[in-house]
Formats: sequence, C-alpha cells, structure tokens
Amino acid sequence: MNGPDMTRLLDIMARLRDPQTGCPWDREQSFASIAPYAIEEAYEVAEAAERGDAPALRDELGDLLLQVVFHARIAEEAGLFAFADVVGAVSDKMVKRHPHVFGGAVIAGAAAQSLAWEEQKAQERRAKAAASGRKPGALDGVGVSLPALCRAEKLQKRAARVGFDWPETAPVFDKIAEEIAELKAEMAQNAPPERIEDELGDLLFAVVNLARRLKADPEQALRGACRKFERRFGAIESALAARGRDIADCSLAEMESEWQKVKALE
Repeated sequence: MNGPDMTRLLDIMARLRDPQTGCPWDREQSFASIAPYAIEEAYEVAEAAERGDAPALRDELGDLLLQVVFHARIAEEAGLFAFADVVGAVSDKMVKRHPHVFGGAVIAGAAAQSLAWEEQKAQERRAKAAASGRKPGALDGVGVSLPALCRAEKLQKRAARVGFDWPETAPVFDKIAEEIAELKAEMAQNAPPERIEDELGDLLFAVVNLARRLKADPEQALRGACRKFERRFGAIESALAARGRDIADCSLAEMESEWQKVKALE
C-alpha cells in the first residue's frame, strides 16, 4: 500500500468530516445512512469486472475504498476503531486463513484450500458463539443484508454441509414443480398478496437450490438474463424504429414477433 496516497485519502475524509469547515452532507452521515452506498459501489465494481473494463474497475474500486474510509472515519470519531485497525484486522485474518502460505501447513490444490478456508471460518464462528455463551448454529454468520439470491444459496450450502440436502438433482425439479403448483393454487383461490408472495419466495428458493446443484451462481445467472433481456429489447426498439414505429404503439403480437426474430439471430 502506498503510504502517501492512502494518507492523502484519509486526510481528505477527515477534512470532509470536520465539524467546522467540512462538507455539511458528509458531516451528517452515519454508518446506517452510507451503508447503501457501499452496497451500490460493490455492485459497480462487479459490473466493471464482468465487462473487463480496467479503467472503470480502477475508478469503481476507488469509490468502494472511499466507503471503507468513510465508515472508518465515523468509527474513529466515535472512539470505536480507526482505519489502521481495519487494515490490521483483515491482514491478521488473511495470514491466519492461509497457514500454507504464512505457516508450515501443506494444502494440495485449490479444492483442498477451499475446504480448509471454510473450516477456518467455521472455527471462527464457533469461537465467536462460545465467546457470547451460546451454542453455534450451522447457519451462523450468513449476512442478512446479502442480496436474496446470494443469501439463499449460502444458507443452502451451510445446510448441505450438515447433510440437509438431496443426494441428486432430480428431486429439486420435483420441488420446483411442487412450488409452482402451490403458487397456482393460491392464485386460483384469490389468496391475499402476502400468501402469493410467500409461495413465490418458496419457488425462487427452490430455483436457487437448482442453481446450486448445477454449480451455477444464481446471482450471475439472473444478471446475465437481465443483460440478455436488455439487449434483445433494445434490438426490438431499434428494428421497429427503423420502420418508423414506436414500440409503445405496437401490439404485444408485433413485439413478440420481433422478439423471436432477434432471438433467432442470436
């Protein structure tokens, strides 16, 4: 880490938060108020990485780093911890979780390392639970603020580690069909919105389970589907515009016809 550059950023944030001469907006912020920005910046980092856009990735990483510095500054002002403590904690964690690099442990291959990593994290969760005087649970530590698809996958993986999982993929398809049938039944009975939402949630959870069994990232799969939809819909608009038509004035049948043409070309 380049000391002067990092020091400059920390000094900038201190100036922004100065009670007398700082920025009014920055001075008013709290952990809770800026938390959504950290999530947003993390997604923008992921998007730049997916595009392979190095200049954008550099900028987005900077924006994400700023969020870390912002949180650390608020914590320092409250006497909780400072940026140096954040760096020290994550450094210690990385050394502890990589005994094959920084210690004498021998781990053969990436798969073995993944297992060792998960076991190390499990030990840390057990230690945290013991420190609070409670028995650790298999689902401890799965963040509630994660995107729902990501959280569902993590919860299922944790449950699978203790044996709560189907041994093969076929029953997952049956479960999806079951959830679709239950959703249709609720709709047929004009169930209240909360019941529909509940059944829809069960269906999405089952689809995530299928993605996990297929070793596919459900979040990435849905992001890919969104990009594909956006691309195809844009092509429909362009094709209609080339004929002097506005998509808002077209029938669903016309739009569906153009959709199938675009899909065939891909």
